[in-house]
Amino acid sequence: MTSFVSHTSVDCANAFELSQWWKRLLGYVDVEGDPNEPGDEECAIRDADSGHEILFIEVPEGKAVKNRLHFDLRPRTGDRDAEIERVIAMGAREVADLRGKYGPGTGWVVLADPEGNEFCILRSEAEVASSGG
Repeated sequence: MTSFVSHTSVDCANAFELSQWWKRLLGYVDVEGDPNEPGDEECAIRDADSGHEILFIEVPEGKAVKNRLHFDLRPRTGDRDAEIERVIAMGAREVADLRGKYGPGTGWVVLADPEGNEFCILRSEAEVASSGG
């Protein structure tokens, strides 16, 4: 017997606001039949293509230390650097710039969402393919 990941949960201070921010970042949508509303303590968003869901759950305590689990994101279109600029313009904060870590054209940037949850922006699949890996 095995299990599968039903959804990914994110603890937060404001489930509605953070779900809206991530929905815009990822191009996800509200779960059909369960629209997110201001004041909701739990808000789920879903990728229409893969079905992956993220559930934002309000908790009383704030984020205090580095995430033990985080998202590694690849741009669906465009390239890593353009996506980093877009996400920072949306309100993300740069935590660490690791571009070029393994030579020219490699690496990623660690960002934080409006509540401080870290995530990474990697090179797009096209960038990886064009560099031979």
